[in-house]
Amino acid sequence: MNRIPASSFTDLIVWQKAHQFVLNVYKMSEAFPKSEMYGLTSQLRRASVSIAANIAEGFKKRGVKDKARFMNISQGSLEECQYYLILVQDLGFTETDALKADLTEVSKMLRAYRTKILNS
Repeated sequence: MNRIPASSFTDLIVWQKAHQFVLNVYKMSEAFPKSEMYGLTSQLRRASVSIAANIAEGFKKRGVKDKARFMNISQGSLEECQYYLILVQDLGFTETDALKADLTEVSKMLRAYRTKILNS
């Protein structure tokens, strides 16, 4: 199967899934206590945006190592989000199993994309 190379980061399925995760995080976190506006709400939103933003930024980098570095930064932000979702649930703010599953999917895709970059 011949695939047309992505011409924009928005063509990447991994970015699309990461972007949807960000949108879902924003929706979910609207219900957090107001006392968390500058704490957990801000941290979770920032980290979720960082996943998609680093995929986007790395897309146009020329060198293999540079591209892979941005995907690695994205993976770090993804792991940060994993922790925040555990914390959100443990604090009793809301159930996060669906978001955790979405994040696991993004993680697998991101790992595969980074591997493909490194092997190109």
